[in-house]
Amino acid sequence: MTRKERVWKAVKHIKTDIVPYSIGFTIPAYKKMARYYNDPDFGEKIGNHIIYVERRPLEGEVGFIKEGFYKDEFGVIWDRRIDKDIGNVCTYPVDEKNVEIYPFPDPQADKYYQHIPELLRKYNDCFIFGSIGFSFFERAWTLAGMEKILLSFVDNASFIETLLDRLTDWLIQVVRKFGEYPEIDVIRFGDDWGQQHGLIMGPHHWRRYLKPRLAKIYAEVKKYNKFVAIHSCGDIKEILPDLIEIGVDIFNPFQPEVMDVYEMKEKYGDKLTFYGGISLQKTLTFGTPEDVKKEVLDRIRRIGKDGGYIASPSHDIPKDVPAENIDMLIKTLQSQ
Repeated sequence: MTRKERVWKAVKHIKTDIVPYSIGFTIPAYKKMARYYNDPDFGEKIGNHIIYVERRPLEGEVGFIKEGFYKDEFGVIWDRRIDKDIGNVCTYPVDEKNVEIYPFPDPQADKYYQHIPELLRKYNDCFIFGSIGFSFFERAWTLAGMEKILLSFVDNASFIETLLDRLTDWLIQVVRKFGEYPEIDVIRFGDDWGQQHGLIMGPHHWRRYLKPRLAKIYAEVKKYNKFVAIHSCGDIKEILPDLIEIGVDIFNPFQPEVMDVYEMKEKYGDKLTFYGGISLQKTLTFGTPEDVKKEVLDRIRRIGKDGGYIASPSHDIPKDVPAENIDMLIKTLQSQ
């Protein structure tokens, strides 16, 4: 059974020989483990079942405008002096005056996808995620600011609807481009809606402004016979039924600190595949290697027993997780 076949069966809720898994790292954590193993290529040997491919802006169109400050393809400036993986937004270029005309990057230009065929050949036995990070709500607030977006949900419907409609159209075009690659199995949207307790914008505004547009985007994915995956951090359990309704197949990162992972499996495990679920806020960061092993084996046994589970930490591993715990995580998943 290839890794691709194993994940496909899991997403179809079919029991597999082992539970598929995937481990991601922040840049500092990867460097730490490369030193720990004395192997800069250790990541290729983990056995990850999932590979992400993304549209890739060209050098010169994006990049550092000065030391520590990065401009993305939407023209947003990020301060990466502290958080070197993502950073903090420090410019908001969209407002009421230009929301209808602010230039978005070309969603379909071949030059942004020319690297993908080689990746598909290299990882042809893996399950392929066509990934769109900061896709919708996140892209909106990076363009206009979190405060403005949240206030607009309440008292500026024209502005928020115009911006979200434009982003909907843009995302549909990206989906269509990914749809040209039959090897891509799923389109994954990165779009954090949750916080430690509940939704950032609350369920009412999510259902009014986001849900109908997301339904339209996800329906486009289904036209290409691909799965839909959503990465949304935080406590969003109150809208899991909505996500199932509009076509989501895979939910990540499935944080055990904000939801009871076993209860979620019991309620929705016949319709959703859960991807994540291994605690970063507690076990991996503050537990012992034996704690890590116990939790991983428990997740595999209880959530993965009938398919519908991809074992993974509940986010990319940050730098403060002990190397010994990461090593135990890898070895436990490999030794199934």
